[in-house]
Amino acid sequence: MVRTGGYAARLPVLGALLAAVAVVSGACSSTTDGQPLTIGDVAGLPVTHFESGLRPDAPKPDVRIQGITGSTEDRLAAAAIADVTDYWAQTLPAVFRQRFAPVGRLLSYDPDGTKVEVCGGSTADAAMNAFYCPPEDMVAWDRKLLLPLLRERFGPMAIVTVLGHEYGHAIQYRLGPKAGIDENTSTIVKEQQADCFTGTYFRWMAENNSEYFVVSTSEGLNQVLASLFFIRDEAGQSASDHGAHGSAFDRTYAFQLGFERGAERCAAIDQADVDARITEQPFHPEDNNDGDAPINEEMMALVQQSLDQAFAGAGVDGPRIVAGGGSCPDGPATPPATYCPDTNTVSIDLAELYQLGQPVDREAEFEGTESAGGLGDFAAFAEVASRYTQGIQQGVGATLDDANAGLRTACLVGAWAGAADGDGNVLRLSPGDLDEAIAELLRPRSLIAADVNGHPVANGFARVEALRVGYLKGSEPCTRQYG
Repeated sequence: MVRTGGYAARLPVLGALLAAVAVVSGACSSTTDGQPLTIGDVAGLPVTHFESGLRPDAPKPDVRIQGITGSTEDRLAAAAIADVTDYWAQTLPAVFRQRFAPVGRLLSYDPDGTKVEVCGGSTADAAMNAFYCPPEDMVAWDRKLLLPLLRERFGPMAIVTVLGHEYGHAIQYRLGPKAGIDENTSTIVKEQQADCFTGTYFRWMAENNSEYFVVSTSEGLNQVLASLFFIRDEAGQSASDHGAHGSAFDRTYAFQLGFERGAERCAAIDQADVDARITEQPFHPEDNNDGDAPINEEMMALVQQSLDQAFAGAGVDGPRIVAGGGSCPDGPATPPATYCPDTNTVSIDLAELYQLGQPVDREAEFEGTESAGGLGDFAAFAEVASRYTQGIQQGVGATLDDANAGLRTACLVGAWAGAADGDGNVLRLSPGDLDEAIAELLRPRSLIAADVNGHPVANGFARVEALRVGYLKGSEPCTRQYG
């Protein structure tokens, strides 16, 4: 996040922010002290908690894979290919009235092992990769580096996610005109469609249709979203670049679109659809330090100003951001930022926010080692904003200590981010900022999607969706959808 070149006009008022008194949604919710809150459903499915992965009684995959080994990763990959094949064998005729043919060639390779010539290149040059090759109708994956890293970092469903995505590309080419795919289709459209198709596959799995896998709608889908976050493009890449896959915000959006709306909606994704909502963009000439702002008192004063302007239409006094160690004298403590209802202040621990706001260490991410960095500046600012919006919610009489409050808070943080992404703002989002917020939302103890006591909503799917709703649609849906 960066300060704009000049302070011109007021931020766009967020409009009718909240009803005078918020009505708690009728969805079922529960809370255990110190534990995440469970509420409602996930796109119409119950919120479930169990270990996701390969079924103990899963059949032996009837697929022929070149180079396959007996490793855990290859066994998961083989099951994933067999499973996603079953899904599309049912879906292609049912949705698109088209006969299905499975992918013609499957390849598991070690980039450091025997070289295999594929798709005009070599597996020796395809480390940390999985891909679909249209001329050979082939799905291939790196079993030595990529799949073990995904499984160790995010669990078994990360492998299923990646291979589901690659199979989605094969489906695109089978659909052709029905998916709007031809030689002129941009990479970003193809990638958004493939992520969307992956979402439809996981919906089918979450509905207990898979013979091979089970996935919970809480921790299981969290693994999926975390793996999509991991394979995001670098901040500052342009969506028009050849090979662009999208930011984490873009990729999770497409996955959730498929999960919620189905394969037919995915096939309707075209350039106009992508251009209207894609967030991936190159850095602005004024984005110093790759858009990473310092976490200091001056920036916190600008965050205060930005929030005050954004929520000026709420008709209540926004809280003051104060140096208070991240806790309240007689109230909750959710460091590094805490909303204190008695004084209508946001108490912050600047030193802890500084650590959280350090740039993401991408090298450590890919090495699977402990990151020396943080989550980025916007993750820190968004945590402060989440506590600020608690004050706005209290001012209009909304409940602060249930799961609706957590989702409403994430939505309002998204609305603030959307307001700060317009013209003439005291602060402006930089490429990667929304991804930093998603990284925070996917943490077990996310503060952006937490109530006043720091209890986050249990499932990351709902957290990310709430932020996206606010960012794309403003504050009005935050009340309508989240009570």
